[in-house]
Amino acid sequence: MTTQPPHPSRSASHLLPRGEKGFSRRTILAAPLALAACDRFASAEPSPPNVPPLKSIAPAPFGTAIKASQIDDPDWVALARANVSQLTPEWEMKMEYILADGLERPNFDRSDRIAAFAQAEGMAMHGHTLIWYAQGKEAFAGLSGAAFDRAFDGYIAAVAGRYRGKVRSWDVVNEPILDDGSGMRDCHWSARYGQDGYILRAFEKARIADPDAILFLNEYNQESVPAKGAQFLKLVERLLKAGCPLQGLGLQSHLWIDIPEGVIAAYMREISQFGLPIHVSELDCTLRTENRLDMRSQADRIAAQGARVTELASAFAALPRAQQFAFTVWGLRDTDSWYRQGDKDDGRDKPLPFDSFGRPNPIAAAIAAGFKTPA
Repeated sequence: MTTQPPHPSRSASHLLPRGEKGFSRRTILAAPLALAACDRFASAEPSPPNVPPLKSIAPAPFGTAIKASQIDDPDWVALARANVSQLTPEWEMKMEYILADGLERPNFDRSDRIAAFAQAEGMAMHGHTLIWYAQGKEAFAGLSGAAFDRAFDGYIAAVAGRYRGKVRSWDVVNEPILDDGSGMRDCHWSARYGQDGYILRAFEKARIADPDAILFLNEYNQESVPAKGAQFLKLVERLLKAGCPLQGLGLQSHLWIDIPEGVIAAYMREISQFGLPIHVSELDCTLRTENRLDMRSQADRIAAQGARVTELASAFAALPRAQQFAFTVWGLRDTDSWYRQGDKDDGRDKPLPFDSFGRPNPIAAAIAAGFKTPA
């Protein structure tokens, strides 16, 4: 039996707790962008032929995560210009970065740079993320009562207000559900407002700060951990019943190759029942498993990967047009991926649409095939 790979925090320095199988939190060192010469296996594997620019075939805006440093990489910029119409800041619009120097000294230098780049390139921007259980505890330490409320409300007003008219949408709350789907997470936000209460408050304040942005709830492993998917659907029902200005659902889609066939498409149909826009918000698909006895060849793993990614893209393409908000990959090149950082990288994982040389990977072909044949 194979198990899922670790889930990324998408910050520069952490991996989140593992999913359903109960893996522990661990910390890795941030690494610079890997050099193409370090991708030992890239030149040995053929690239899939005839993959058109992904933004040209996507049924909705095609997006990628971006780090501010990538703006200085001409190869990355050229690849993004050819394939991408929407950007999501990977880390530098998160509270961990903005409040690194405390509540009184917010830092917007890198998020401003990304916003300016998006505007100059004619790309939309998706804001990520306002409130996340994994960040903000240190910045809010020592605050209670009305002071906590002022800081919480003020942070959302400052960040969402700063980018009003510059972002198309926001991940207002990120990952509120426990990995195993048994319930909601407890965190410093829920300690003050309750497990649903902090979500409601965040959406209400975001709506005030930016009335025109589409407001999303973003979560991972919905399609792959049934209990978590069911918990997410129940949460959405409760929020809507409570009058929450929730307007869109983020399906992160950090996939792995052993998700059973048909599960992804079935969940896409379930989540579409609300009639809300759906954002495939953070797609990648690792070839790794935690099963040391898994002796499948690289070719077999890539075939399994392609099947899962095609299923996702096909299910998205089959949604009603009004619900196809955007389709975003969590990086363009393999060497930009969180899977390819740190000292355990063997150079063989291919979780993203392009290799380190900017050539299409099998995932790019799988995405194109899915868009072409809606489920």
